[in-house]
Amino acid sequence: MIDRESKDKNKKELRVHNKSDKPDNIVEKESHIVEQCEAIEKELPRWLRGYFMYLKGHLLPMSRLAYLRDVRFFCQYLIESTDLTEAETIKDLKVEEFNEIRAVDINIFIDYCRRYKVETDKAIYVYENDKKSLARKKSALSVLFKYLYRDELISRNITDGFDPIKLPRPGEREIKALQDNEVMVMLDAVSTGEGLTSHEKAYWEKTKHRDKCILILFLTYGLRLSELQQLNVSSFNFSRGEFKIYRKRGKESMMPLNRSVIKALEDYMNMERPAEDTLSDENKDALFLSLQGKRMTERQIRQLVKKYTSICMGTSRQKGYSPHKLRATAATSLIGRGNSIYDVQALLDHDNVTTTQLYAAHKMNVKRDLIKSFEWDEEYEE
Repeated sequence: MIDRESKDKNKKELRVHNKSDKPDNIVEKESHIVEQCEAIEKELPRWLRGYFMYLKGHLLPMSRLAYLRDVRFFCQYLIESTDLTEAETIKDLKVEEFNEIRAVDINIFIDYCRRYKVETDKAIYVYENDKKSLARKKSALSVLFKYLYRDELISRNITDGFDPIKLPRPGEREIKALQDNEVMVMLDAVSTGEGLTSHEKAYWEKTKHRDKCILILFLTYGLRLSELQQLNVSSFNFSRGEFKIYRKRGKESMMPLNRSVIKALEDYMNMERPAEDTLSDENKDALFLSLQGKRMTERQIRQLVKKYTSICMGTSRQKGYSPHKLRATAATSLIGRGNSIYDVQALLDHDNVTTTQLYAAHKMNVKRDLIKSFEWDEEYEE
């Protein structure tokens, strides 16, 4: 059972009774996502309750949250940037006003989302969305207006008039991943502290085994950031040589351990991880801990990865790679070593093999080797 007091003192204490076989931290995270969804639903008009039920029954929690955020943003846009409503708050929007919205209004909104500004007392923020983000916003509104039409809240289905958003075809975009030599430089940096600033080295002395273990797990299994962040000590069964991760859609997956991973885990757990009796009940089972003895956040892990990848690529910390690029590195490295694309698909939990094929098509050194053998100056010809 998890006891977690809400930050809002006016709210009652939230208690989650976990009778499933999922770890408490997984259940608590899912509960937190549901809380965020319910909070947004309270901001939106009550006549959208049927839409909320539809999302709850048909989408994963994170997708449901993203759709609700997009719909809330659209409603705020209607109030602040159009004359399509007389409402002053989102809650005051009327279904009759939505009945007057046309496809062209949605297309104008999507175009607005490409790049827009938000001004506050202190600064002006510029937001820019890529095609994938725009496609999700369009999808959220398509589902909304189809629901409104299906339940006869509006008189026509306007979604057929939404402009298409062309996403890059497989192979069109460059796959960003580390090369094998860069991986070795990165692992050397985390082992020796080479390339770190004096300030970073002070922390590295206390976390080098933890940091290396995190990188090894990303590189070996291509884990998603959330999958790694939620790992527990109890996730691992060393006698059977495996560990359990929790995927999207509530899927569980057993991963085999190899010697490199086992050594990295043992070094961290034996040399750096605090003893259990020094930790709070909430963090005793968390695998990766901050220096404060709390489960590392996704943000902390992301910054760690950006730091070490920036060293091996010779770039600034801000331009270092995200954990998802280490997932791409694992995929390209495995395929480059001759492993089956279908085996790699299973390991990375890709829904469709075409996603894995993006990495198969990415020949890491093909451009460099091609140009290297195509010299025009006789002095450099082999």
